[in-house]
Parts: sequence; structure tokens; C-alpha cells
Amino acid sequence: MLLDIEGTTTPISFVHEVLFPYARDHLRTYLEQHGHSTAVLADLDRLRDEYATDVSAGAEPPPLIEPYLHWLIDRDRKSPALKSLQGKIWEQGYNDGSLRAPIFPDVPPAMERWRDDQITVNIFSSGSVLAQKLLFAHTNAGDLTRFISHYFDTAMGKKTDRESYRKIANALSLATNEIHFVSDVLSELDAAGDAGMITSLCVRPGNPVQESTSRHKRIQSFDELAEVK
Repeated sequence: MLLDIEGTTTPISFVHEVLFPYARDHLRTYLEQHGHSTAVLADLDRLRDEYATDVSAGAEPPPLIEPYLHWLIDRDRKSPALKSLQGKIWEQGYNDGSLRAPIFPDVPPAMERWRDDQITVNIFSSGSVLAQKLLFAHTNAGDLTRFISHYFDTAMGKKTDRESYRKIANALSLATNEIHFVSDVLSELDAAGDAGMITSLCVRPGNPVQESTSRHKRIQSFDELAEVK
């Protein structure tokens, strides 16, 4: 199994109404406290490269660093530098108890069932691997990381690029047609399907309405994947 997070295992509202505002509100303090660490300096170097690209492309971004980061957040840019910084900020929030991730109730028993059936559970999200691990380690259902084998982020490529899914299959030493990808985003499912994966469109409360499609099985609960092997 290969699972998306936002709108699939976790409500979209948690990401957009809790995680994103938390990172934004704590950004300045975090940079003041940790801006000279090696890891953060590496993020800022990548951020400057992205900024230069935006300037060259005529995107007219605001000045570095904090205004530009807010600009990226407002656009939900899948920026590796931004995602890495957000993950570090969220780590503090999870560790001090400020953050706890809500998980749809059908997800933990499904993960346990797949593990018992020797089906590996893997995650592919635009959030950094650190952010993914933190989320599943601090949920309202407890620590779910024991059920998850691998985490993939945009280091594999864009989620709308079929090649990303081929890279994931290669990393898992599986053929693409041996992997079932579940997401709430049709463009991601189209890319995974084009790569040869089995796909399911996850329809959850609060998700945007998706156009009708016969290409991807529609599910409202992981219970509907009970027969997946």
C-alpha cells in the first residue's frame, strides 16, 4: 500500500487550519533561535536558490527571508526548503504537546490488518519525511509509525509526475502493478495509474468535490480495501 496523507489518512482541515498557521506563527521565533544551525542554514541556502529562480522567472517574490517564506506558504508551494523548515517547527509543537494529528478512525485498524497480512504500508506526501514521521508518531490514535515501512516525499519527484511513482516502486523493489496508491487528488492518481499502479480515490468529509471518473475506484473508508492483497 502507498498512502497519501492530507485528505486520505488525515483531514485536510488539520493541515490547512492547524499545521500551516502553526508554522507561520512560529517561523520568526524558530529562525531566531535556530537560524545558525547547520540544518537550517542548508534549508536557507536552498531557499535562496528557489528565490533566484522565482526572480528570474519574473514571479516578483517579496524579499527574503520571512516575507518570501510567507509568500510560499500562501501559495501552498511544494518547496523543499519550506517543507523542511515547517517540519522542524512542527517537531517542536509535537514534542511539547501543542500539536496532535487527527486520524480517520478506519485508518489504524486497516494499517494493523495490512501489517498482519504482511502488506507493507508506505507514505507518499509533499510534506517532508520528518513531517510525515512526526504526524504519525503523534496522533489521536497513538503512535502509528510501527505500521509504516517507508516514507517518501518530493525528493522522489512531483506527486503529479508518473516517474515519481516508478522511482518509489524501484525503491520498494516492487513492480508498479504490485502497489496500490490511495489519494484524494485525481491528478496524483492519474500519474500513479499511468505508471502502472492500482489506484483508489479517497472521498473524505471536507475534501473538495472531485469530478466523476471510472478510472479510479472511489472509496470512503479503508474498510473498502479489506480485500487488497
